[in-house]
Amino acid sequence: MNRRQLSSLFIALGLTLGAGSAAAQAYPGKPVRLVVPFPAGGATDVLARAITLHAAEKLGQPIVIDNKPGAGGTIGSDLVAKADPDGYTLLMATGSTHSIGPLINPKTPYSVERDFVPIVDVASTTSVMVASKTLPVNNLQEFIKLAKSQPGKLNFGSSGNGTNSHLSGELFKAEAGVFMTHIPYRGTGLVFNDMVSGQVHMLMDNVVTAMPHIKEGKLRVIGVTSLKRLPFLPDVPTLHEQGLKNFEVSNWFGLYGPRGTPPEVVQKINTAFNAALKEPELQKRLAILGAVPTGGTPQQMGATVAAETAKWRKLITERKLVVE
Repeated sequence: MNRRQLSSLFIALGLTLGAGSAAAQAYPGKPVRLVVPFPAGGATDVLARAITLHAAEKLGQPIVIDNKPGAGGTIGSDLVAKADPDGYTLLMATGSTHSIGPLINPKTPYSVERDFVPIVDVASTTSVMVASKTLPVNNLQEFIKLAKSQPGKLNFGSSGNGTNSHLSGELFKAEAGVFMTHIPYRGTGLVFNDMVSGQVHMLMDNVVTAMPHIKEGKLRVIGVTSLKRLPFLPDVPTLHEQGLKNFEVSNWFGLYGPRGTPPEVVQKINTAFNAALKEPELQKRLAILGAVPTGGTPQQMGATVAAETAKWRKLITERKLVVE
């Protein structure tokens, strides 16, 4: 390559890098699409809509929710993994899609490390154990006694194979020493009708989506999965205090973008969501939903996901849980 050709190459490279930098600085120039990989009305959807309402104001562009449910969140997640890394297609990820799913399903079409970049951890929630009122139980010990007296006859529902509600149920089985049948659905919102009729006996669900059914008295609350009682459910004991020592399950919700999203764009989104999470109105809304705002840097979110993944990997390995 002669000097003139080399000079032309450097000029072209400079123009390309300059264009990329300018594009990042101009971001966002149009509405942002946020893929929610679960059905409308579920915990992920409810939280996404509450948070993006405020984040859009900080970002300066509308954030459009696009529900793409299916396969325990895999379909929507894979869509984002393959999207253009320009910051205009993001994912509201959860422990189900990025901590549990890839571990339990060897056919997961994406790699969290290879195909995504963490942006910001937005919220965490506690789960609540609810039972069908058709069962003659009022507390955890009565439920365990009934399950042990009828091995395999009781079941539990979930929002799909490899989801947080699925693994929470499996963790309960392991800790309580009971055998129950797992019934996966396309979202926990679809489980409730079958619980009222008695077709499904138990569910470990995010308190966000369980609260309306609890308030309406349609389900029997057995306990919460935090180590301390929740301030908005002070009369509901923890599973820990009812005998399942140190039983604790929570779920994180956070933003991911496709790998290759410019760092400047990641930072702009991170800044907008962190600012939104500090808004008193949003904090009040999240408290009503039973969620705790988190926020922080992309690196902190990556550490949270790594810790949760390690926790669930231990259970999956010990129980030999694999989804084919």
